[in-house]
Amino acid sequence: MAFFYICPMQVLALSIGQHIAEEIRQTTLLEWIGAVTGIYCVYLAAKQNIWNWPVAIISVIAYTIVFYKSMLYGDAGLQIYFLGTSVYGWYFWIKKKENNEKPVTSLSAKEYILVVIATLILSLLLGLFLKNFTPTNVPYIDGFCTAVSFIAQILMTRKILQNWALWIFVDICYVPLYIYKNLYVTAVLYIILLVLAWLGHVDWQREYRQDSRPEINGRISEA
Repeated sequence: MAFFYICPMQVLALSIGQHIAEEIRQTTLLEWIGAVTGIYCVYLAAKQNIWNWPVAIISVIAYTIVFYKSMLYGDAGLQIYFLGTSVYGWYFWIKKKENNEKPVTSLSAKEYILVVIATLILSLLLGLFLKNFTPTNVPYIDGFCTAVSFIAQILMTRKILQNWALWIFVDICYVPLYIYKNLYVTAVLYIILLVLAWLGHVDWQREYRQDSRPEINGRISEA
């Protein structure tokens, strides 16, 4: 008779795997809709496809409900904000294309400082609000991630390159938060969004550099 030894780590890994599989099976239809449309809208945004905005609207409506039920009130409120900025971004991208303006722009040194200060202040205010007025058990983490996402979305609607750096950073922060909240499909979504954000950064940076070359060459010619 053969005997097989299973070490405690194997048992633990099997248990965690079974737990994750069970949580995924119990994932609601709304979370699946939010996840799939969320991935697709970020892919479209990375390609500067204007249809990313209507797809984003579907995603944020689904996730508003999902996050509210999970007591992630900062993220639920953020989705309402995303809804408004998606409508605005849709309009702004159309006008930018009609006016033949430079597709991608970049922050100045002063604007970098303003973004950092605004993010820190908003994080603190949101954290205090969530701690005192909601039953969430992660007020400051939720508030910080919400603040970074808030600023990143503003930059994206204005087609500013650095929006992708903020999305990369906040996606990294969100993954363990959603695992802690048992939102495993959403955690996987944010790993995928992290990769897409990096690809978006690479694509937008390439276009920004290409658009900047004529200006640099023009200045050299004038000199």
